[in-house]
Amino acid sequence: MQLPGPPLLPSSARRLWRGGAVALAIAVAAMAWWSLPIIQSAWAPEAAPVLDPDVCVVAPPTPYDPASGLPMEAARAVPADVRCPVCGMYPARSPGWAAQVIFANGDAQFFDSPLSLFMYLNDVARYSPGRSADEIVARYVTDVSSKSWADARSAFYVHGSSAKGPMRAGNLPAFASQEAARQFAAQRGGDVLPFRAIDAGLIEQLAVPTGHSH
Repeated sequence: MQLPGPPLLPSSARRLWRGGAVALAIAVAAMAWWSLPIIQSAWAPEAAPVLDPDVCVVAPPTPYDPASGLPMEAARAVPADVRCPVCGMYPARSPGWAAQVIFANGDAQFFDSPLSLFMYLNDVARYSPGRSADEIVARYVTDVSSKSWADARSAFYVHGSSAKGPMRAGNLPAFASQEAARQFAAQRGGDVLPFRAIDAGLIEQLAVPTGHSH
């Protein structure tokens, strides 16, 4: 006796079964297509560009804050995130060496050392395109003795001492008084120089490469 075969599915069920099989085949084909390296590469998110280490860092000026209560030309505290326009370092990390200039409109630029300050003053347009030294109304350096701000033009600097600044080079430690500078030089070596004696030739001799091309 012949055994009965499996019951036939209704036509609607057979259509659903065939539709599911087709969908499954399409999904499998899509997965195989997506797995191709060339397809993954084309649709992958674009990676962040890697900057050349020699690209210079642009350090925008810090605007004057009227809420500070300070006169516009007064020395200001160094912001933690500000960068030196000459070398790209963070002056706030070396407060004993920091320097700053203030422009007529109240903008300030901060520096990691007196040497960077002098490099900047020697070629303002190079480090701050569109600016000139004539716009600067105040210049300050950190007095080594008191760790407070001193007028850069009346300060004294020790050249050739054993003191190494943030760039690990002779960074012209600054002093508010000539006597303090002489005492420092007697202990650490070097010559005491007034502001006007630090000319372009000495700056070029002391300058370290900064990578700036503008």
